[in-house]
Amino acid sequence: MTDRKAQLAANLAQVEERIASACAAAGREREEVTLIVVTKTYPASDVRILSELGVRDVAENRDQDAAPKAAECADLPLRWHFVGQLQTNKVRSVVGYADVVQSVDRSKLVTSLSAAAVRAERELGCLIQVALDAGENGRRERGGVGPGGIEELAAFVADSPGLRLDGLMTVAPLTGPYADRQQAAFERLMDLSTDLRRAHPAANMVSAGMSADLEQAVAAGATHVRVGTAVLGVRPRLG
Repeated sequence: MTDRKAQLAANLAQVEERIASACAAAGREREEVTLIVVTKTYPASDVRILSELGVRDVAENRDQDAAPKAAECADLPLRWHFVGQLQTNKVRSVVGYADVVQSVDRSKLVTSLSAAAVRAERELGCLIQVALDAGENGRRERGGVGPGGIEELAAFVADSPGLRLDGLMTVAPLTGPYADRQQAAFERLMDLSTDLRRAHPAANMVSAGMSADLEQAVAAGATHVRVGTAVLGVRPRLG
C-alpha cells in the first residue's frame, strides 16, 4: 500500500467512525447516510485510490477541474456530484459527466440543464440549493434560493425533460439567523424537505453537513454528507 493510500484509508476510517457514531446517537441506521467525498483541487490519482477503498460518490465544484478528472476516471464505478455554482455556459460539459447537480437555484439554469440532458440522452438528478441566509424569497450572491422559492423551482425541475428532482441541499450559513447554529439550520432544511415531499414523494435526498459539522447534519436527518478536508487533508492554496 502506498503512503497516500494508507493516509486516505486512515482518514476514511475516521470519517466512517464519525458517521457511524452520529447515526447511533441519532437512532439511525448507518446505511441511511451516504458519504460524498469532495475531491476538488485533488488529482485523479486520489479519486482512483478512493474508488479502490470503496468510495462510490465524489463531488466537484469547478467544471474546468472536474471535466478532465471525470474523463480520466471514466472506467471507475463512481457517481459524480456537481456542488458548485454553475454558469449556463458550463452546463453542457457538466451534464457530460455529472450524475447529480446539487446547486440548482434558478429557472434559467433548469432550462439549460434540461436541454443539455435531453441532447445527451441522460437523466440528471437535481437538488434545489437552499440559502437559509437569503430571506424567504431572496437569492444568495454565492448561490441558493430562499425557502420561499423552493416550491416553484422544484415544480419546474420536475416538469423538465431529462431532469429528476432528487431533493434539497444547503451549506450551513455564516450569517443571518442560523449563523453558528448548524444543527438548527439542518433541522430547518429537513422541515423544508418534508414540505417538498408532500408534492414530490421521491425527492427525498437531503444533502447537508461537511467535515466540521457532519454530526449535526446526521442528527438532523441528512441523507448525504459532503466531506473533503477530513478525508483528503487540508487543500493546497491556489495561486
